Parts: sequence; C-alpha cells; structure tokens
Amino acid sequence: MVIIRGMEFPRPIRILLIEDNPAEVRLAREVFKGSSLTKDITVVSNGEDAIMFLRKTGNFSETPYPDLILLDLKLPGKTGIDVLKYVKSDESINHIPIVVLTSSRDEGDIKECYRHCANCYVVKPTNFTQFKEIVKSIEDFWFSTVQLPA
Repeated sequence: MVIIRGMEFPRPIRILLIEDNPAEVRLAREVFKGSSLTKDITVVSNGEDAIMFLRKTGNFSETPYPDLILLDLKLPGKTGIDVLKYVKSDESINHIPIVVLTSSRDEGDIKECYRHCANCYVVKPTNFTQFKEIVKSIEDFWFSTVQLPA
C-alpha cells in the first residue's frame, strides 16, 4: 500500500528509467531505495527498448505502464527525443509525465524537448549529493505535489 498526500494506493509507484549509463542507473536506484515511497523501477538502456516497453511488445507485453518516465537524451540508437516524440504522439500514453534527466545543457536540446511536450527538463549534476537532491526533488514534486492521472 502506498500513501501519497494522505491517499492510499493499492500498488507501488511505477517509474520507467531510460538510461544507458550503468553508474547513473545505480545512483538513481540507490536514491529511490532510500525513499519512504514504494516504487517499482524498470530500467531500459536504449530508445528501441523504451518504445517496445511502452508499446507492450516483445519481452514487455505484460508490463504495466509507468506513472512517470525519467528519460536520458543521449541514448544509443533511437534518442531520447525519439522516445519523447513517440510517447507524446500516442493518445493512449501521452498523459504519462516525462522528466528529461540528461547531462546536456544545450539550448537546442532544451527547446526541442519542450517543443515535443516534455513535462520538465533537468540537467544531471556531477556529484552524488547533488544527484541525490535532484532525484529527491523529482520524487517529491511528482508524487507529493502534483495530481497524476490514475
């Protein structure tokens, strides 16, 4: 049972982390593990797998949709922008919030993400303490402040 803003939810919060850097995946898992919220984190390491996950094809046919997507831009094969375009163009999943979590500070990347309806754009910090604070802020905002669709 998960409690958010005093409301009980019958399942863990589902997060899809789309990240190809194993060290950053470990960091994110470590930060989320220390949280009071129960989460089910699925990690895919490239854009093709992310799209297959969201289409529920291949090995992902039985996986539930995530409540939140954390998306890196610099992925092998299909990029984060490709994944963002796919999600936001599909009526059945375009309501899922996407937090772009990337090392890119490029103004073109930022504009492109917002042009394709990213919910927010966050630049990854370079040290663990700052990374922990960023991930905690994302968690607090998306699961304690905003109202997400069921």
